[in-house]
Order: sequence, then C-alpha cells, then structure tokens
Amino acid sequence: MKKWQLAILFLVLTLMLAACGSDEESPAEGASDDAAATEGQASDNKAAEDETADENGSSYPMTITPTVAESEDRDGTAYAFDDVEFESMPERIVVFDYGFLDTLDALGVEGIVGVPSGSPLPSHLEDYGSDEYTNVGTLKEPLLEDIAALEPDAIFISGRQAAFYDQLKEITPNVVFVGTQQDDYWNTFLESVDIAAKIFGKESEAEEYVAKFDTALEEIKELAGNYENSLVTMYNEGSLSGFANNSRFGYIYDVYGFQPVTENIDSSSHGSNFGFEAILEFDPQVLFVIDRTAAVNGESNIDTDMENDIIKQTTAYKNDHILYLDGALWYLSGGGLQSELAKIEEIKAGLSK
Repeated sequence: MKKWQLAILFLVLTLMLAACGSDEESPAEGASDDAAATEGQASDNKAAEDETADENGSSYPMTITPTVAESEDRDGTAYAFDDVEFESMPERIVVFDYGFLDTLDALGVEGIVGVPSGSPLPSHLEDYGSDEYTNVGTLKEPLLEDIAALEPDAIFISGRQAAFYDQLKEITPNVVFVGTQQDDYWNTFLESVDIAAKIFGKESEAEEYVAKFDTALEEIKELAGNYENSLVTMYNEGSLSGFANNSRFGYIYDVYGFQPVTENIDSSSHGSNFGFEAILEFDPQVLFVIDRTAAVNGESNIDTDMENDIIKQTTAYKNDHILYLDGALWYLSGGGLQSELAKIEEIKAGLSK
C-alpha cells in the first residue's frame, strides 16, 4: 500500500476513536449527575411531607398550655396545672369538661371514647350518653379504673375534676386543663377553642365558627342597650344567688353589654345569697335566672318559687322580662362553641317576646 493511503487510513481511525470517546461519560460526571438527581428527589419528598403535615393542620411534637395555670376549690385548696407535651395527635380521648366536649363536637373531632354521662348531659350533647361512649363517672367523681381501662391518649378536665388531677396523670401524662376562668371567662373560652383546634388540626374550622360570634355579639349588645340595668341570678332549690361583674356569669355584663343593677355582690363562683326582698329593692329591668336545680336534678319548682308576691312587684316581672335560662346550658356546658352561641340566642329570643 502506498504511503499516502496509509496516512489517510490512520487519520480516519483516529477520528473514529475520538468520536466514540466523546459519547461516554467520565465516572466523575456520571456520579455528579446521579447525586444531583437524588438530591432533587429528596427535596421533592421533603416538600411532599411538609405539605401533608400542613394538610393535617398539626405539627408534632407540640406543647399545650392549660387555659388556667392554677385554680382554687371552694374550701380554699389550690391546684396547679402543667403544660403538656404531645408527641402525636391523641386518638383515644376522655373529656370531662362539657364545654370542651361541645367544642370538639362542633369541630368534628373523632376519637372520643369516654365522657362523664353519670351527670346530666346538655340536650345537644345527649348522643354522648349512648353505649358508643364509656361512662367515666360524674363531673365530680371520675371512675379512675374505668378511665385507665380505656387507655386514653389524652384527658381534658376543668375545675370540677381538679382534685383528681394527679391521679388522672398517673393514667396518662396528657391531662390538660381546659376550663374557663371566672374573671376572664371569654378569653379563656377562646383559649380552650384554640387548644382543640391546634391539637386536632381544626384551625380553619374553628376560625369559621368563632367568626359567627362577631355578628351574635353585635346583635346582643344592641339589644342590651335598650335596658338601663339588669341582674343575673341562679336558682337552687328555692334559694337565689346574685352575680355581678368579674363573676362566674359576669360576661352577661362584660361581654354582652347589659348594665348591672349593682356591683356590690360577692364574686364567688356560686354568687352571693340573694333574697327576694333584695331583688325588689334593686328592681332590675331585666332579671336573668339560671336554673341550677333543673340542670342537676332534672326537675325544678322555679316557676312556683319565683313568681311570688314579692317578685310580682318588680319591673322585670311587670314587663315580662324575667328570663328563665336553661340550667344545663348555662351551669354545666358553658365554654363551648355551640353552647356560647345558644346562650346568646336564648337571651335574644327571651327579650324579643
């Protein structure tokens, strides 16, 4: 073969080898691309996980602060309540506070296994007295062994169960105080709603429900402006207690806008003793009467006892402005989303007759 033919053949082979080499990745380049792809996939997976957490509405672990740091019993005994660290969303729930049960029901929370149906349940919560839910005692006497058998992930309590706080914590450390505070009733009620919404991922539902109070409170404040004064009382087997501002039912004045006929009333949780003569002396334009007897016993003689010759002389009686309020609603299940709206509606209906 001639020299120039050999030269051409050599050149062609060289070009072919160069082309083949350019189609193959170097090990470093391949590893770099694979790492980038893996990192991108991991980032996408992390974003998907975050998105799922957001959809659930809860981020665990979370710390829950009780609505009240400490409370005092009628005999002066003080109880302190701790923050609770939840590692995950509770799936088995025992609820002793009817107001909180009301809120969980309104928000559609599932997992309730035990309620104290040994005490009278408010009418809108009567379904929780069925066999589907274990009776864990009464509001003041929890059945500790029955509660332990349920293996609850969380127990929600209020003042009536304060004396059992330490014993309940032996069943589960997740015991949360969610009751209201009498001198800051409305804010502690809203705090209890926030607790429910945060734990169970119901923030949007809670926000939507709480928004209903804007209109309701505006309407009742306008109605309250039609009266110069009022008096809140509680009926208990023939006796009356009176309540002023910063008392258990003081939110009728402080939040609803009714003016108290007097502020010289003891602010204890059960009010001060109030005779029929005192009511006539103060002579309120509106008299609110919360029927504790019906709430606790199921029956009451309130009409007979209240409509006596003394009360019949009052302005409230003459103008048909004595409002007998649902005892179970006001005395047992206050502090719930549904019950607080129902209270406002009950007063509006009673004064619109």
